[in-house]
Amino acid sequence: MTETRADNVTWLTQEAYDRLKAELDHLSGPGRIEIAQKIEAAREEGDLRENGGYHAAKEEQGKIEGRILQLKHILENAQVGEAPRSEGVVGPGMTVTISFEGDDEEVTFLLASREESGVPIDVYSPNSPLGSAINGKKVGDKATYSLPNGRSMSVEILDATPYGAA
Repeated sequence: MTETRADNVTWLTQEAYDRLKAELDHLSGPGRIEIAQKIEAAREEGDLRENGGYHAAKEEQGKIEGRILQLKHILENAQVGEAPRSEGVVGPGMTVTISFEGDDEEVTFLLASREESGVPIDVYSPNSPLGSAINGKKVGDKATYSLPNGRSMSVEILDATPYGAA
């Protein structure tokens, strides 16, 4: 196996990898056949300019092809297992607790690929603005990131433990 840069790697559990691979296999095989049949059936109905079923099927085909490309990219860049992690250091696979500057409320989430949805905790991507800002930080560190409206938000890292270790 070749080494890749950490920012390009998507860490997935075996369960998430298997689920995504099954979705890719379905869309690449039976999914493509089903949509081709829908397009052909709609085409046989006549004038394509005013054929809503044909246009809907073509749009669905585009979405399927886009998802196939997305899944291939994820799986090609995935490593199955757990990301290397250290207690007290924020990174993929860590349960992180933060507080926002000027607010006493604490927020706890899993820093992981969005493909890990299904875990009983909120999942934030390491590639998100917040995830990028806190990745590699230690408990007690502060980090600042940009909000979509252009303003900055600062957070303090209160805890970082491997997911499932609590």
